[in-house]
Amino acid sequence: MRVLERSIYRGPHLYSASPMIRIQLDLGTLEQWPTDRLPYFAERLLALLPGLADHGCSYKQPGGFVRRLQDGTWLGHVIEHVALELQIRAGSPVTRGKTRSVKDRPGVYNILYTYREEDAALAAGAGALRLVASLLPQEFRAVEGLEMLGVAPSDDPQNVAAIIAALEQLLRPRALGPTTRALVDAAERRGIPVMRLNQQSLIQFGTGSRQKRIRASITGETSQIAVDVAGDKNLTKQLLAEAGLPVPRGTVVREEEDCVREARRLRWPVVVKPLDGNHGRGVTTDLFDEEAVRTAFRLAAQHSRRVIVEQQVRGNDHRILVVAGKVVAVAERMPAQVVGDGFHAIRQLIDFLNQDPRRGTGHANMLTRIQVDEAMLALLAKTGTSPATVPMAGEIVRLRHTANLSTGGTAVDRTDVIHPYNVSVAEQAAAVVGLDVCGIDFLSPDITRPVRETGGGIVEVNAAPGFRMHLDPSSGKPRDVARPVIDALFPRGRRSRIPIFAITGTNGKSTTVRMVSRILCQDGRNVGMTTTNGIYFNDHLMTEADASGPKSARMVLRNPSVDVAVLETARGGILREGLGFPAADIGAVLNVTADHLGLRGIDTVEQLATVKSVVVESVARRGHSILNADDPMCLRIARHARGTIVWFSLEGEATMSPMLRAHIAGRGMAVLREPGRDGGMIVLHRDGERSEVMHAAEIPATLGGIAEFNIANALAAVAMCAAQKVALDVIADGLRAFSSSFADSPGRLNVHDAHGIRFILDYAHNPAGLAALGQVIDSLRGDYKRVLGMVSIPGDRRDEDILEMGRLAGVIFDEIMFREAPDGRGRPRGETNGLMSQGAMLAGMPADRVRRILEEEEAVETTLRMGEPGDLIVVMPSAIDKVWQQILDFRPEPRREAGTSTAISQSTRPGELEALLDG
Repeated sequence: MRVLERSIYRGPHLYSASPMIRIQLDLGTLEQWPTDRLPYFAERLLALLPGLADHGCSYKQPGGFVRRLQDGTWLGHVIEHVALELQIRAGSPVTRGKTRSVKDRPGVYNILYTYREEDAALAAGAGALRLVASLLPQEFRAVEGLEMLGVAPSDDPQNVAAIIAALEQLLRPRALGPTTRALVDAAERRGIPVMRLNQQSLIQFGTGSRQKRIRASITGETSQIAVDVAGDKNLTKQLLAEAGLPVPRGTVVREEEDCVREARRLRWPVVVKPLDGNHGRGVTTDLFDEEAVRTAFRLAAQHSRRVIVEQQVRGNDHRILVVAGKVVAVAERMPAQVVGDGFHAIRQLIDFLNQDPRRGTGHANMLTRIQVDEAMLALLAKTGTSPATVPMAGEIVRLRHTANLSTGGTAVDRTDVIHPYNVSVAEQAAAVVGLDVCGIDFLSPDITRPVRETGGGIVEVNAAPGFRMHLDPSSGKPRDVARPVIDALFPRGRRSRIPIFAITGTNGKSTTVRMVSRILCQDGRNVGMTTTNGIYFNDHLMTEADASGPKSARMVLRNPSVDVAVLETARGGILREGLGFPAADIGAVLNVTADHLGLRGIDTVEQLATVKSVVVESVARRGHSILNADDPMCLRIARHARGTIVWFSLEGEATMSPMLRAHIAGRGMAVLREPGRDGGMIVLHRDGERSEVMHAAEIPATLGGIAEFNIANALAAVAMCAAQKVALDVIADGLRAFSSSFADSPGRLNVHDAHGIRFILDYAHNPAGLAALGQVIDSLRGDYKRVLGMVSIPGDRRDEDILEMGRLAGVIFDEIMFREAPDGRGRPRGETNGLMSQGAMLAGMPADRVRRILEEEEAVETTLRMGEPGDLIVVMPSAIDKVWQQILDFRPEPRREAGTSTAISQSTRPGELEALLDG
């Protein structure tokens, strides 16, 4: 077997809407060996991973995958299930996967499976490949290309325990604790987007300006003042006492002798604890003498410079959780303890408790392992015991002063039995401190009776309370305490997402994105925009880069200043890792033509259309898919588009297709260009009504209505904004304010007039783009003596695309400069220029009008110097900013006397072109 490729999909992609790992695997001769032909394979696999018997597979019930093994399935499918099971065993509950054969490539499969943590998921894939291979006959056990998946999780491919341990080690540093995980799960159940902002527990819910953040149970609504008050136990107690709430008497001390003196004054027993401690660290209870107080002070002083000594309140330890002013859960906490059996020592009994799978280290598990430490030894010593002591049968041995879960305690749910008076006390306490999510430590002999009758009271108020004891109590009913937190952050009916406009297509993406952004800015919204030029906030370039991929989209969606995201969405990012968002409100496919074919397994226009259709397949149920009715691939894509389809077309009512006519007659939404003066009229059809928006010529970017490709882009922009309920007059004003200047749309039909020459800069980098530009040039040709062009195409395109680029150039221009760098992309230097030259010659371009220069800067300079007053020079650059500046800085040389040679030394001689063409 051989690994050919791997991908980490973080958003919707070609195969699913779920994040997945993809491993492309070539089975080689194993294609002829499904599992029913491999003796004892299924039995040995199930012996190593018995959990596979629970996989439903296509039968959607336990045992389904075993049936597939017995009936015969291919090894790629087996590897998918093993990768899932290894993650499940390591504590990452994932369930979805699929394996598909690659068309026209026998034995090659795409194996896909869901994940929660990327490195662990890749390692699970590597472990699955090695494990499955190890069960095959000796001659089939080699696996090539595993290095793509990272380090194998175990030296022994069949040592499942070692594989699981290695995966757990990868998962642990990024694993969310129970509190954060519960909040994330609750948000996802509500359909609220979730983004992790660091390696710990800082989480963003929602997007853009509608986002909220949490860190564990601290929310963005949690007051810093409230956190500071809760952290100062003495101040908290003072405020609660002044509000008439029951709290124990006590004081703060800094010195040991002061602690002893105050303990005598308060009367025994007393409690000593650090002023700003947490999780029960440094707390000692049941202190009846001065020596015990001294020891307790020294322990507390290890955690805080100031120490509280207070009267001990008798009663059972309860944690009351208050969210948004309401009690949502109550748990009675039990200190860590063991029950003797007359045979085993205390240390052995602790080991037995720690075998509970719910117990782990820190806060990662629902319960915490009990650790033998100095505090425990001191407590045991008070009763004359030690870890080696064997308690009698039934004897209860208390191991901790406090009942905190973090020191090994357990919890019993008491939510349904707490007395309303005690509920009121807890809710008032949360309000006094000012916490939106608050944990009240409440001592009461009987929680079912009012504390004013039984005695007891509030001993502590906690910011960032843990949810473990409520989510999965040791006994009693589990409580969904995360849901009320999410409901408080996002009240029902309030949106958590900003609108997302995702725009793709072969040509016109950048211009359309900028048109939409200009309209939305005109509507008073803060717009985050991504293009191939960079990331923008309103009209300000914030990051200069090719920002048409998912990483840039996520950057915009994390920005709390952004009200709406307008995202150029390129083919490459979709193939590499999927979309940067789970769903779009507006998804648009402008057109699909032959470009980037032969790359990453996309060889046909139909396959390219499938890639681009991911954008409209990911439109939200109440969103809109914007499609080009004049493009045959968009008609094909429409079958898979979600939301409401909105068509745009350059064809008017008289010549529109029957499909479009029926769509409009059915009260569907469409934006058309009606033929006429000034480039025609842009018309919106919606709900059976016809509205004129503006003349196309009113949009400066259409150059008076002659640039039809920008009219088409404007139609798409009108359709998108109208679908989002932007007023038509605002749309028209936004388009009127959008020109083809370099400032508004760099590299897209930028015009500069100087020295009697008109210069046009346009990033036409494929045949379809050049053909559209050619229509504009034809409309302008009569105004100029000659039309000169500097033309190129990236070297990773197919030979036929490069030849077509040259052929079109030969038809459009009077003289041509072909250039390559920096877009050679793996081809030998000169090869791309040679192919384009052949295309131009085949189109009938005379050899003496074709020049070739490799480097862009030199080719631009030479092209500019070829120009004369009355010429039109069209430059198609790669380095857009640099070349535009080169045009602005250009100063022609003084005119030469008649008869002086103007030969260009860098140009290819005509004979060379003829020889190339003959070859």
